[in-house]
Amino acid sequence: MTTSPRAERRSALPLPLADQTVLSFRFTPSPRGARLARRLVSCQMDAWGWLHGTPAHDSVELIAAELAANAVTHGRAPGRDAELRLSRVDGGYVRIEVSDARGERWPEARDSGSDEDGGRGLLLVAALAEEWGTAPRPGAPGKTVWAVVAVPGTP
Repeated sequence: MTTSPRAERRSALPLPLADQTVLSFRFTPSPRGARLARRLVSCQMDAWGWLHGTPAHDSVELIAAELAANAVTHGRAPGRDAELRLSRVDGGYVRIEVSDARGERWPEARDSGSDEDGGRGLLLVAALAEEWGTAPRPGAPGKTVWAVVAVPGTP
């Protein structure tokens, strides 16, 4: 019996597990891919013990959603996936990294005018994260936008 390519692709998704310290996966630079990234981050935070509705969970999920949405909106390149990496860091931190294929467009936090629809997402990231920044994407063209969030000790 053979499996369909769609079933094989679905089974390639990472599973959120309590004992893993890093969750890393690629996603299509589309609204659907960004939603999947947010959902997997939410599931991993739950697996680590920071449940939905807690400040740590909700901050990490919101930052991941914003960075994934930015990768889709500003970092899309035909035929290239985006990548999300979520890791527990010693000392009570979670690090979120989102990489895309567009290295010529670097993000910056700016205060948009009241008549603009967007442009405030990185201000939210800056408010919720201990620190955030950008770096060249390692091993591939593009950039990585990252944020570090303080979380209470091991739940």
